[in-house]
Amino acid sequence: MKQTSRQKLRGTAKKLSLFLGVMALIGLTGCQTTLEKELNTSSSPSTEVSQTVSSDHSSAVTTATSTTESTTSSPFDEIIKAKAEALNLDLATKDYSGGEQTIELNNNVPLFTSAELDASKGAWEHYGDLDQLNRATEADALLNQSLMPTEKRGDISSVTPTGWHNKEIKGGYLYNRSHLIGFALSGENANWKNLITGTRQLNSPGMLLYEMDIKSYLEQSPEHYVRYRVTPIFRGEELLARGVHLEAQSIGNEQISFNVYIFNVQEGVTLNYADGTSVVAPEYAKSDSSTTKSSDSQAETDTSAATTTDPDVEKVVYITRSGEKYHSHAHGPGDFTKSNLALAKSLGLKPCKVCYGQ
Repeated sequence: MKQTSRQKLRGTAKKLSLFLGVMALIGLTGCQTTLEKELNTSSSPSTEVSQTVSSDHSSAVTTATSTTESTTSSPFDEIIKAKAEALNLDLATKDYSGGEQTIELNNNVPLFTSAELDASKGAWEHYGDLDQLNRATEADALLNQSLMPTEKRGDISSVTPTGWHNKEIKGGYLYNRSHLIGFALSGENANWKNLITGTRQLNSPGMLLYEMDIKSYLEQSPEHYVRYRVTPIFRGEELLARGVHLEAQSIGNEQISFNVYIFNVQEGVTLNYADGTSVVAPEYAKSDSSTTKSSDSQAETDTSAATTTDPDVEKVVYITRSGEKYHSHAHGPGDFTKSNLALAKSLGLKPCKVCYGQ
């Protein structure tokens, strides 16, 4: 009962946040009555959305599913769309000035319209066309177990996203071929429309923590759906994205709900976003004793992949998004996500003393 009450309160808070944001955006008091009515009904799923499910994850370059929304949309939905577009334009002007690499947007409330949250026609995924500079534009999906991969990830080294000027730095390679929607969620491999040049930090822990939360939720039930949208943010005609905008909402509850922006940065490296070239500080440069590998073979890693040759990959641990420890089992406060020891170590997490007695 307490959990239900908390969910209702959170839902009410979300609606209030959206309403206040909308009123600030339009500045028209005459629309208030209509908007309040729309707000009260916005959680009801629309049945006027045509959606298509991709049946082939391997034909990545030329095939992508599409969604067609009804031409009938409410004024409230149109305002939500306008606010989302304005937010992405504003993100393109932001510079990383240190501190947190991930920031919350719109009070962490995703900007989906009621039609975009309709799950009546099942899971789907859509990847926007490359723009005139061959940059990825958007990845959009209603995620479900039915879209998750049933085979191992394929080779993606044939894809060279814009801004791809990779180099070795301390601890590995600077860049990854970053999936907008991770392979573990979509089964997409060498899809040019779903890959950008992202720093190692952008991939992990940046995007990975959010993807793991979604993956864990989807694995709990075939009836679970998550609306997910990832937008790479470019400034002008730059070839390297400044960051990625992630929005997610679980359908019918608040277990997954976030709206965040992750800066595409790497500690100790100055990035030239115009073309993806970089200058590495001496203390972060590759050591002379390290073994040089082909950047095409090393840097095809994405947020959902981990090497299967490491025995720690097979060892199950539990982690939380903001925690500093990994655990043998879920205990205490926090939302625990099932993971593996190799990933936990790569994130710099330490063993929980309660779990491991260290």
